[in-house]
Amino acid sequence: MKAIEITRPGAPEVLQLCERPLPVLKEGEVLIKVHAAGINRPDVLQRLGHYPVPPGASDLPGLEVAGEIVDGNLDGTGFAKGQFVCALVQGGGYAEYCAAPVRQCLPVPKGLNAVEAASLPETFFTVWSNVFDRARLSGNETLLVQGGTSGIGVTAIQLAAAMGHRVFATAGNEEKRLACEQLGAARGIDYRAEDFVEVIKAETGGKGVDVVLDMVAGEYVNREINCLADDGCIVIIALLGGAKADIDLAQVLRRRLTITGSTLRPRPIEFKAAIANKLVSNVWPLIEAGKIKPVIHSIFPLEQAAQAHTLMESSTHVGKIVLSLE
Repeated sequence: MKAIEITRPGAPEVLQLCERPLPVLKEGEVLIKVHAAGINRPDVLQRLGHYPVPPGASDLPGLEVAGEIVDGNLDGTGFAKGQFVCALVQGGGYAEYCAAPVRQCLPVPKGLNAVEAASLPETFFTVWSNVFDRARLSGNETLLVQGGTSGIGVTAIQLAAAMGHRVFATAGNEEKRLACEQLGAARGIDYRAEDFVEVIKAETGGKGVDVVLDMVAGEYVNREINCLADDGCIVIIALLGGAKADIDLAQVLRRRLTITGSTLRPRPIEFKAAIANKLVSNVWPLIEAGKIKPVIHSIFPLEQAAQAHTLMESSTHVGKIVLSLE
């Protein structure tokens, strides 16, 4: 099969087309003929040498795919050979064929094509796990999304808004700020022109937000504490602003705040399977009803994975970047 491999840690040019043998299936896995694969920030980190591959996972990049099941033991799984699915994988998505744990496969929501379906797993698994399971956003609570036009951001805005929550989101310019509002944010915030702490305080009558989804960390954490409501939660999923922060622990104690975080890739299949079930029950109906829509910024052929990574690193995109193999 054709695949994209990381020839050495480095710039996008280290992504090269190669020939690889088809994956050898492990127990509980299916073989997917890939029609499209999503590009995600962890792929960039892996290419740079900053995101080690979990033991037993493919060294090929790519954490989400959509395509046709062509092999594997499907007895009792609810899936059939020839069925189109999307799947969260530990690696190997940038290839013509990819092995996926069958319990991490999801039916393609009705009405979506392969590119749209491939844009779903990584961000929806991540957002559900962190915003709804870990931070427990519920009821009339409010959410602040840092980086509202990223793949994670557009998912978090749409999903939280569709479930009835008031959402705020930061972005790097006026065009992106407005894009956040078009996706469902009650207020987009241009972090270069506005202080998000002041905006949140003004928009919430001084209360602050209940949950912050943070992809920045670093010096943002203490500012997020300042715009968090009592009993609120900051959930950190990336460290684009750095891994260290100087924070006001007195506020954490006095106001019963929670600062937490997680990464998805090393978690066991059982953990991800539980999220998959929640997505099919709670989120897929919203997608099929048109209340949540995949946001695709750009589509590249497999052999142009390097150009796709260059775009990802530019941070000029709104939504997902996807490789198409059709």
